Amino acid sequence: MQVILLIEDSKFLRLANGKALTRAGYDVLNAGDGLEGLKLAKEKSPHLILLDMMLPKVSGLDVLRALKQDPTTKAIPVVILTALSAKNKDKLANEGAAGFVEKSDELLANDSAALVSSVKLLLNGSNPVVSFADN
Repeated sequence: MQVILLIEDSKFLRLANGKALTRAGYDVLNAGDGLEGLKLAKEKSPHLILLDMMLPKVSGLDVLRALKQDPTTKAIPVVILTALSAKNKDKLANEGAAGFVEKSDELLANDSAALVSSVKLLLNGSNPVVSFADN
């Protein structure tokens, strides 16, 4: 079973997206802050990380940088979940992000179907960059 680490400080979004991903057949690990996310990433080596940018303790950007500098986690694809605008997409890609998902009502529509389908594409290797921001 493929493991996804969801690093998100919003309990509501962790539950909603985690439930949808679990129903889609993924094993979901949850972290509520950047420190916990880094620890779980190193300990569990997930297949994919969904990372919020606005996190307590360690910012999402600092988590991304730490993940990409660590030999044990640098190969794990990281998809950014953020309410920040799409103009940050290029900067995040340069930092090593595999995709960019702008938080919106559409993200949670139909039981997070758009997020689940994008995760499937990324994990199957058929779409190395995922972005809802352009839709």
